[in-house]
Amino acid sequence: MSAAAPAAVVEDTPVPTKGKKKLIIIIAIALLVVLVGGGAALFVIKKRAAAAAEEAADESAATAQQDPAEQVGHRVPPTYVALDPFVVNLADKDAERYAQVGLTLEVDDPKFAAEMKLYMPAIRNAILMILAHKSSAELLERSGKEALAAEIMRESVRPMGIEIGPDTPAERGTTAAADGDGKAKPAKPRMPPVHNPVRRVHFASFIVQ
Repeated sequence: MSAAAPAAVVEDTPVPTKGKKKLIIIIAIALLVVLVGGGAALFVIKKRAAAAAEEAADESAATAQQDPAEQVGHRVPPTYVALDPFVVNLADKDAERYAQVGLTLEVDDPKFAAEMKLYMPAIRNAILMILAHKSSAELLERSGKEALAAEIMRESVRPMGIEIGPDTPAERGTTAAADGDGKAKPAKPRMPPVHNPVRRVHFASFIVQ
């Protein structure tokens, strides 16, 4: 019998320790770079999102403060309150003259228009009192009609508890009065003008006879 060949001994070739350490270090560095890069990117994204949200909030606040009818791209149709025509004797002394006036009030919003209707008897009375103190000469002039419209704007909201001051810039500003010695006293600041919900007065008809 032939002698059996010795069994081949297979030995594991050990991986050098240095190689393992280098591989681990490379992997760790790669992971660190990925984590740091991802965190930085996330931080930048969050910062930009916060800035965009803040800018949008500022724009919304600015838009809310604007007159709805003046918001660009969001124009709101005007709200009108039509009054029945007024027929009134004028204040002419040399002759008996009267005026027939039809007018419409342009107001801020439908809610205020609905509220005005509840006060309509008092509002009509206020407008009639204005007309009754006008002369035909005043009402026939354009300047007289403009002055009448300004008075109606002011007096039509007074029954609703809204007190509107003078419309002229000089009267809205500060005033200086003189004391007993003729010396000017320091100007007294006036209160800021009150918002008038009645924006315009439109005349539908205007007859003076």
